[in-house]
Amino acid sequence: MRVAFLMAPMGVEQVELEKPWRAVRAEGWEPRLVSTRPGEIQAFRHLDRGDTFPVDDVVGSSTAEDFGALVLPGGVANPDSLRLDEQAVAFVRHFFGLARPVAAICHAPWTLVEADVVRGRTLTSWPSLMTDIRNAGGIWVDEKVQVCHAAPGTLVTSRKPDDLPAFCSALVQEFRR
Repeated sequence: MRVAFLMAPMGVEQVELEKPWRAVRAEGWEPRLVSTRPGEIQAFRHLDRGDTFPVDDVVGSSTAEDFGALVLPGGVANPDSLRLDEQAVAFVRHFFGLARPVAAICHAPWTLVEADVVRGRTLTSWPSLMTDIRNAGGIWVDEKVQVCHAAPGTLVTSRKPDDLPAFCSALVQEFRR
């Protein structure tokens, strides 16, 4: 199975990319870095620059049909940039339209809010997104990991890097379905 990891060119939290990527690879699936521009993305370790990673696919040239699942890593700048890109938002919305599983951590649910896919769903995130999620019709909970099976599709969410073990375990379990 091909798994899309959607990121903006700059601002993804590196550990929130790397650990789920390794979990997907360990299952024998093919992780693909999808971004809004070709080239490389610049990751961060909180506020410090981290490594760069090559882009495999560009939004607009790829569709949700090309992938079996979607992972949205966090970082503050990453989802804030994605939510301003109409093609990235449409890409995310399309996964829900196909009822394909989606996993989002930390600030990544901002992109879900913009895609208007949280209404009626229970999810978690970095605490500062609580009001945004509630205003978008979602139900926010303060849990390490939250799995929501509300139709269409499955949504796995977590709050922060400390929750990555639970997040990776849940996304692997749900992506197997």
